Amino acid sequence: MPEPTRRQRFTVSHLDEADFKTGGLRDYSAYRDLGIAAATNGLAEAHVIRMIKPFSPELSQRHHHDVEFQLIYCLKGWFSTEFEGHGVQTLREGSCWIQPPGIRHTVRDWSDDCELLEIILPAEHETVDDR
Repeated sequence: MPEPTRRQRFTVSHLDEADFKTGGLRDYSAYRDLGIAAATNGLAEAHVIRMIKPFSPELSQRHHHDVEFQLIYCLKGWFSTEFEGHGVQTLREGSCWIQPPGIRHTVRDWSDDCELLEIILPAEHETVDDR
């Protein structure tokens, strides 16, 4: 087996409501860092995203992420996004999607109880506004 490109260490993250922080990428979300970026030396990032404000159309902005891999898994509620070339897709509790690198998308709506698990490679990446 080939040697990993970055040293990794064991980590575990247990649910603690105090770990949900605002002030991240989006002001309508609270993020719970699962410690993956630190454990993988930036190879990957994983966090739980909790929607903390009701959806409104002004929150809907077309954008893309400069990533190598991005997976979204719906833990609670539902979350709707329109993807370039794929139309509107709605995640429901227990479903997921992969967003290929650079795919342009626009968030369309979410439920009041929406929580998502997001896994991204690499941990440090840029979100680009496509308006």
